[in-house]
Amino acid sequence: MEENQPLLRSNGGEAEIESATNERKSRASTSTRVVSLDVFRGLCVFLMMLVDYGGSVFPSIAHSPWNGVRLADFVMPFFLFVVGVSLAIVNKIVIDRTGGTLKVVIRTLKLFILGIFLQGGYLHGITGLTYGVDIERIRWMGILQRIAVGYIVAALCEIWLPCQGMKTVALFRNYIWQWCIMFLLSAIHCGLLYGLYVPDWKFSVSQSTGSTIYEVKCSVRGDFGPACNSAGMVDRYILGINHLYAKPVYRNMKECNGSNMPSWCHAAFDPEGILSSLTAAATSIIGLQYGHILVQFQDHKDRLYSWSVLSFSLLVVGLFLDFIGVPLNKSLYTISYMLVTSAAAGITFCLLYLLVDIYGWRRLMFVLEWMGKHSLSIFILITSNIAVIIIQGFYWRDPHNNVVRWVVTQFVHK
Repeated sequence: MEENQPLLRSNGGEAEIESATNERKSRASTSTRVVSLDVFRGLCVFLMMLVDYGGSVFPSIAHSPWNGVRLADFVMPFFLFVVGVSLAIVNKIVIDRTGGTLKVVIRTLKLFILGIFLQGGYLHGITGLTYGVDIERIRWMGILQRIAVGYIVAALCEIWLPCQGMKTVALFRNYIWQWCIMFLLSAIHCGLLYGLYVPDWKFSVSQSTGSTIYEVKCSVRGDFGPACNSAGMVDRYILGINHLYAKPVYRNMKECNGSNMPSWCHAAFDPEGILSSLTAAATSIIGLQYGHILVQFQDHKDRLYSWSVLSFSLLVVGLFLDFIGVPLNKSLYTISYMLVTSAAAGITFCLLYLLVDIYGWRRLMFVLEWMGKHSLSIFILITSNIAVIIIQGFYWRDPHNNVVRWVVTQFVHK
């Protein structure tokens, strides 16, 4: 933020300007040394690995097939949350808004393109050991792409909608325009999810015997089911059904297990689609507010108190929305889901801050801290299956006698 500009317009001398600037840089530098932020980021990576590889063994921690939340459903919001917290620290002082915006755009494009490469279908996985993807079927959205969207929205809010400079620290009023953007994104998401009319639609699935055409009867408005929600319709119209995630999690629903499954069970659906990215970006804006508390308050009690009030407020509102009929749904990234998972991220961050930065349990968390500092590298190794392929390369006498195949046969396909 351009916090130096008001100082340049004051009547004080150059020494006063330099002193104030150095003081603020010192405060920003102090904030960056919060170890719990790295630990929290490392926890996100650990949870990602746990649910990816443990979800097949323990389905209770895997993604919920549709409504409801399980452990895996907290991973993405946690990543988006920590993006916002980090941006509030990094962009505490931004002198050149245009230059800062250019850097944000370049980083966003790099992250988005990397996501397409890793999850677009170019890397086939551990069994084929091949690469390459048909451009007509490449997946445009994914985990890194969603993080990129949250990153650019939160970063632009922090650069162009800075603190209003009030004398008293009132975080809601000081950052009122950022809150307005969050409410606007949520309102657009809610309006489109409830207001768009979803007609009947058809799709084809290629099989060994040829292509099969399926028809889904909808003709509804405001449906939250997997077949006729407007989020899927928007993705089908804009991205194309061939560019969506081919194995959506709703195929684990009871309706999709059997010989007479509904036609929509065969359709592709992207949980990181366009419409749900609106509320996903709002999660990063919420993370910004936690970062503001970290920067502006220097006392541990003040930080924990402000974080706790904000977290439990979000939790109460989110649970209330779920109670009145707005379900907790990760695939649609409903408002109730956004608020509850953001609250869970805030509470978790409070606990880690208490344990690591106040009680000094840093040595016990050194593994998570290291993972947090190398989160992107670890993510690349996991999502591209490079780490699994390396482990699979060590075998006993026969290539099939390897650890990966043994785990799959003993636990996953047992």
